[in-house]
Amino acid sequence: MKKTLHAIKNTSQSATFKKYAKRFGFFLLGCIALLLLASGALSLYFSNNKPEIIAKINTKINENINGKFHIGDFQYKFLTGFPNFTLALKDVELKDNQWNTHKHTLLKAKEIEVRLNIWSLLQSEINIRKILINNANIYVYKAENGYSNADIFKPKKKKTTEQKSETETSINQIDLNQVHFVLDNRLGHKLFDFHIIDLQSKVDFDGDNWQTAVFLDTQISSLAFNTGLGSFAKEKELKGTFAVSYVAANEKISVTTRNLKIGSDAFDINAFFNLTKGNALFGINISTTILWKNASNLLSKNISSKLDRFDLKDNIDVNCDIKGDFNDEGDPKIVVQAEVKNNELSIPDGLIKNCGFKGIFTNNFKPKDGCNDANSAIILTRFSGDYQNIPLVIPQVVISNLNKPLATGNVTSDFDIERLNEISSEKWIQFTGGHATANLKFQFDIVDLYITKPRFIGNVNIKDASFHYIPKNVRAVKTNVQLDFTEKALYIKQIAYKHQKNTIFIEGQIDNFLNLYYDAPEKMVVNWKIYSPSLDLKQFLGVLASSQKKKATAKNTKRSTISNQLRTAIDKCAVTIDIKADKITYNKLTATNTRATVEMLDSKLVIKNGSLQTSGGSITFNSEVHPNGKNYAFSANAQVSKVDIASFLKSFNNFGIQSFSPKNIKGKLSSKANVTGFINSNGELITNSMHGNLAFNVSQGALIDFDPIVRVGKLAFPLRDVNNITFSDLSGQLKLRGEQVDVNNFKISSSVLNLDAEGIYSFGRGTNLALTIPLRNSKNDINLATQAERDAVRERGIVLHLIALDDEGKMKIKWGKKNKKEE
Repeated sequence: MKKTLHAIKNTSQSATFKKYAKRFGFFLLGCIALLLLASGALSLYFSNNKPEIIAKINTKINENINGKFHIGDFQYKFLTGFPNFTLALKDVELKDNQWNTHKHTLLKAKEIEVRLNIWSLLQSEINIRKILINNANIYVYKAENGYSNADIFKPKKKKTTEQKSETETSINQIDLNQVHFVLDNRLGHKLFDFHIIDLQSKVDFDGDNWQTAVFLDTQISSLAFNTGLGSFAKEKELKGTFAVSYVAANEKISVTTRNLKIGSDAFDINAFFNLTKGNALFGINISTTILWKNASNLLSKNISSKLDRFDLKDNIDVNCDIKGDFNDEGDPKIVVQAEVKNNELSIPDGLIKNCGFKGIFTNNFKPKDGCNDANSAIILTRFSGDYQNIPLVIPQVVISNLNKPLATGNVTSDFDIERLNEISSEKWIQFTGGHATANLKFQFDIVDLYITKPRFIGNVNIKDASFHYIPKNVRAVKTNVQLDFTEKALYIKQIAYKHQKNTIFIEGQIDNFLNLYYDAPEKMVVNWKIYSPSLDLKQFLGVLASSQKKKATAKNTKRSTISNQLRTAIDKCAVTIDIKADKITYNKLTATNTRATVEMLDSKLVIKNGSLQTSGGSITFNSEVHPNGKNYAFSANAQVSKVDIASFLKSFNNFGIQSFSPKNIKGKLSSKANVTGFINSNGELITNSMHGNLAFNVSQGALIDFDPIVRVGKLAFPLRDVNNITFSDLSGQLKLRGEQVDVNNFKISSSVLNLDAEGIYSFGRGTNLALTIPLRNSKNDINLATQAERDAVRERGIVLHLIALDDEGKMKIKWGKKNKKEE
């Protein structure tokens, strides 16, 4: 290395090197002098021939336009663009011949630099090599009748081979700086408005064909393919390099760019534009990886206003095709495709996690119906995700007509039922176990982008569901349900309900379910068939428990959620239940072969055509039960036929009677009752609450160890068996008035004596009961053949008149008759 440096040093100090270096310096100075002389000569030439040059420029431009070209001033720029001659045109205007009609100037520039070929200029020809436009406005206008101010340029005449020369005029480079460009197409209702910060383009010609690389940095004010619907990429910066080519044979411009920046996102774009007269077809393909919100911000307002109601957390891959005709009214054809994987989708109705799908948007769903919102559709395929923790799989869903969106598709789901607890913030039902599968075809309206009135056809299967229905305090364990949705009805099958002592098998049907569920739930009738091998009626009545609680007032919300809609339907619908039970228990009452039709209207329970067998006899009844305060009010009319009276009274806790117990009486009871009363929240009859009329008759009866009779009998009939009195007749008519009972026509015909009673019997205080007791021995009256004979001898002999009175809570017997005053 040292030897090389030493050799270079020696060479540079040699006489030969100094001689040639001196000659090269003179040559360089000569070139500079020649350049200065040439520039001075060009400046002198320009100064001496200024009017002629301007005239030639005007002539050259006006030869090729149908309009007026005007230059306010010009100057020569010394050495700029050398060896080309640079002329700066000041205050340039270019107008078409119809400017007075539409008032839109095609070009208005503060300065345009024109670089001319020197050698052509010396031969009196004008060849423009480069144009630089600074601080300008370009307004391309197209009227409703198809006229455009850009038609100012005359078509070129084709030259023969002999006419062509190397010095033919061409423009192979155009640069723009701070240029406001507007393309206003009134015919097609399109408006492109750009503020071009910088544009650089150098064109390579191949005959009539050309290609260029265009660097563009611009601010988009409007990119509206339909001015009525808004602009794409509004107020976004666009920056990148475009590869542009033109093929003269088909008059088509092709554009390609990679990593084009629009705002903060990068895009790959391929586009074409046809320039043939009457055929302004174009196509733009855009692909990118972008956030949902950023993509929405690039679209026109009519689209973004809808998309902004949704969001995807992570980037998505998007490809967009835009095809149309600049001369056509309305929207171009738009097809957007997106691939979403493992994302989080926000929708107006909630959040879908672990979301994935392939989505397609088109505004030309039915090709013959044009490109518009009414013919737009969103098609989602292979959709999967967790909606409020419920997994959903939708092979395909189509949302059509974005003016009045309608969604159709299929959905399947397979999940543990506890996930349903997250659907509603109002805890009206709580699931603690079970599994569900669903396979449904669905259709629903979308109003203001919210799902409304979803309609399903298909089935839902639920196994081993355990839940607590909080408003009515109903609990169920390991319940199975099968739901079949059809166009005509909802069929509920295979419900196996188990709760405490109850085992119930249920089938149901709701006619016209899909219409009434949303539009008139109060008209919806749920028809149930219930069979139970064993039913605890007190627990069954618990379904009415919530009616006593203050119902939560629904807040005024913009929409009704699925959970709220379901709760509304449950609260408002009418329910008809055909019940069949092998065994029913109610407190101490046990009944078999029970049949009844139960209607649940709001919170009222109506029982019709009820029948059961109990205590050796049968009961038929009709009844209503409805909440009242903290209790339940009931009304019933019933017929009792030959039930064992002791067992029957024991089942109902002796109806609160304290003066005797069921062990004091035997026989077969038949009665007719029309009564009202109250049951407490535990299903117990409230003592002294009953009102109404009761007629009864006891056959084969016996009164055993009934203390009031025994006490009287030991005194009055010491020789008769008053501890075991048999009856040939025990009947009466009672009017129930809560704590007190009006006793009418109470008649006892017994083996000891006969007795008639009339007055008031009280379950508490206030008993005043008149007793008529013939003292004759009636033991043999039963042997008399007819009732008339028995009535004839009934009051022979001595007759006692006693009054049973309440004495500070105890029964007191005294002599006397009940007089009207006492009544």
